[in-house]
Amino acid sequence: MKLLTIAPGILLLFILGVALSACREQKEFADLVLRNGMIYTVDENFSTAQAVAMKGDRILQTGSNEAISPLIGSETQVIELDGKTVVPGLIDSHYHFQGVGQRAYNLNLDGCTSLQDFQTRLKDWAASKPAGEWIIGRGWMEEDWPVKKFPTRADLDAVVAAHPVYLNRADGHMAVVNSKALELAGITRGTPNPQGGEILKDSNGEPDGLLVDRAMRLVTEEIPTGARAWQEKYARKANEVALAYGWTTIHDAGSGWDTINLWKELYGKDELQIRIYSMVRGPGADVESFLQQEPQIGLYNNHLTIRCIKISADGALGSRGAALLDQYSDADTKGLFLFKDEEIYPIIKAATQQGIQMAIHAIGDAANRKALDFYEQAQNEVPEVQRKIREPRHRIEHAQIVHPGDLPRFKKLGVIPSMQPSHAIGDLHFAPRRLGTARLPGAYAWRTLIDLGCTIPGGSDAPVEEGDPMLEFYAAVARKDTTGFSNADWRSESGMTRQEALRSLTIWGAHAAFEEELKGSIAPGKLADFAVLNGDPMTAPEESLFRIRNVMTIVGGKVVFEWSPMAESNK
Repeated sequence: MKLLTIAPGILLLFILGVALSACREQKEFADLVLRNGMIYTVDENFSTAQAVAMKGDRILQTGSNEAISPLIGSETQVIELDGKTVVPGLIDSHYHFQGVGQRAYNLNLDGCTSLQDFQTRLKDWAASKPAGEWIIGRGWMEEDWPVKKFPTRADLDAVVAAHPVYLNRADGHMAVVNSKALELAGITRGTPNPQGGEILKDSNGEPDGLLVDRAMRLVTEEIPTGARAWQEKYARKANEVALAYGWTTIHDAGSGWDTINLWKELYGKDELQIRIYSMVRGPGADVESFLQQEPQIGLYNNHLTIRCIKISADGALGSRGAALLDQYSDADTKGLFLFKDEEIYPIIKAATQQGIQMAIHAIGDAANRKALDFYEQAQNEVPEVQRKIREPRHRIEHAQIVHPGDLPRFKKLGVIPSMQPSHAIGDLHFAPRRLGTARLPGAYAWRTLIDLGCTIPGGSDAPVEEGDPMLEFYAAVARKDTTGFSNADWRSESGMTRQEALRSLTIWGAHAAFEEELKGSIAPGKLADFAVLNGDPMTAPEESLFRIRNVMTIVGGKVVFEWSPMAESNK
């Protein structure tokens, strides 16, 4: 029998051919491809691409249409962008998740144009409710009214007397209640102010229905706690609202374990798609419990992380609860510190040791100084060798009014100023009156902080503000309200560049949550989270920036929201 012999060169070509064929069979095709768009990767060079490919929940590759084309297989879903803009999944670094859902079911007073409008909405809402049922709402802002005066219980009693009424100001740091609510809460002229709160009085010394900060709890404790079924509704609605705006991650600015455990159940049933970076609200039992645990990171396939504690140092500027170093220019007060130092500092020190991030709400310059002092003290008392993580990345939420001498301390101490641009364009109508012009250089000082080397994670503080990322982008860039109004004292030069504004809503937010290697930019290996916009925020005229809309949201390589004209017309 004669054996067949093969020349070595031919044999090598045969082996290579078999190997190449095997490679082709094993080629990794994308599950989803977006192409023919303007894709801002928000990488270090702020580079752009035409297309992006995804495999599973991760980004596979970015590049030109031609570069991505070989990754398209027979089962690859391809979405033609037709020139639309793609940005990394947007990150709201200060969001009240349950509050956003609750807003959809309670009386919404956003946009009231006068006291009369406020009263009409309240009367109409109460007319459909059973007698005696609590009327709950929020969103009123007297600064938008012709007569810039807080409403009182008398204004509420005039239209609703049979129901107890509790209505939060837009900032969430003041509420107005009617006489029925005061009666149920047992609040009289002799009721003392609680620590960190104030019961405002009329000229006769009687409660006028206005409660500031921790005084609000005197009434909220009397309101029947929302049933779990309602809390689930709020969470589902908040998930829907956030995704429709293009947010793919939100940093929830303070919830208790009951709420966090509710989210865990909903994630377990695949009923939430939004990613949540959760802050445990303190001080109190929930925080004490958390300090005995390890941070919980990347639960439910990177949808839920719990590694932060939120404490409020002061109130809000509009309700004169923000703690200032000197008196308000329009009132005989310096505002309020909500807690005693001994209630806050031990938590900060323990968190620094445990590798748990701190986020302190501080709006006034006195509150910001106190928060910075606490962080500096903790860093001095807990050296790096005693910390579970070297860089704590502690945060100050809002950082709205800072003494100019304290601004460099953010960078020096590694403290992150987490700020919400829309507050600046809302507050410009009353902040100069509250503060006077001398304090404005330290107000909403984005430019100064960025130039010092800080990153500023941006957010909306929804439902305090609407929660629209493009409104936040516009506010950061323009530093004007949506009518184009500003004023000479408002320091337009303190605005952000467009690149900075987009980084603020993406990669800087990721960094603030220790997640910059996971999200915040479009790069191979990162989570496939995207927002698709119907306009280009890098090139659109300034006055149209807040009109840009999200038309598609992708989380983990899956389309979780898609705009349709029919859905818009049914609103």
